[in-house]
Amino acid sequence: MTTRLTFDGGWRATVTDDPLRITPRFTGGASVNLAPYTDTAERVRFLADTFGSQDWLWDAPDIIRFDKAGRELVGAQFHWPEESASAEEVARLPLTPAVRAGGLRADEVRDFRHERCAVLCRAPRDTLLTCLRDLEVLDEPLDARIGIAPDVALLVQHGNVVGWSLTDPARHLTTAYSDPDPNPPSPSTRRLLTECLDLITTPGVDEVVDGEPAALARLQAADKALREQREDRHRADALLDLIATYVDDYGNW
Repeated sequence: MTTRLTFDGGWRATVTDDPLRITPRFTGGASVNLAPYTDTAERVRFLADTFGSQDWLWDAPDIIRFDKAGRELVGAQFHWPEESASAEEVARLPLTPAVRAGGLRADEVRDFRHERCAVLCRAPRDTLLTCLRDLEVLDEPLDARIGIAPDVALLVQHGNVVGWSLTDPARHLTTAYSDPDPNPPSPSTRRLLTECLDLITTPGVDEVVDGEPAALARLQAADKALREQREDRHRADALLDLIATYVDDYGNW
């Protein structure tokens, strides 16, 4: 059983029995946030009062923060990449071992930098999003999946953290500072999540950027459908945020 994890730069933490109770926020900023804060001011104080990996000007690694007193994991922010793995590559993604719930305790009070993942693996109908450091992870089995929060797990290989996953991302759609709607997502929200991800990850995003008429028509149609959707408005607004930059830059071609 894996009990110690190594992050980038040789930084280490021990697995505990206390996962975070924070509800994940899958945001229009293309990230998954495990955040105890509810506005910008609280976020600034949170970063000042904790240690670990964080973003800086011109540098945006994944954010993983620990309490200074007990060295326990207290929050995180994972960015997901726009580079999608092919269906053949996704089929190689290990399905074992099962997720084991657990928290983290830092071995020492020291800042570090943990690089964001480079490849996105999408399950059918996007019921699971898995982000990997690189495709070489698929060449060998995983040691463990540590469920550090509800529906969020770290992927471990040879003791190293090599990725993370989010189960049922549609359920967790929201803004950066709000918890998701506790009601289940509507079928239209689930369908439009898949459509939006198709448009803003490879190969679809390349067609949008190149101005392919069919891709731009799909982008415009998704934007229109989200604006006109009456049910599940909070999640629809989060999806509008997700595609907003592409609509602004390419949607009117």
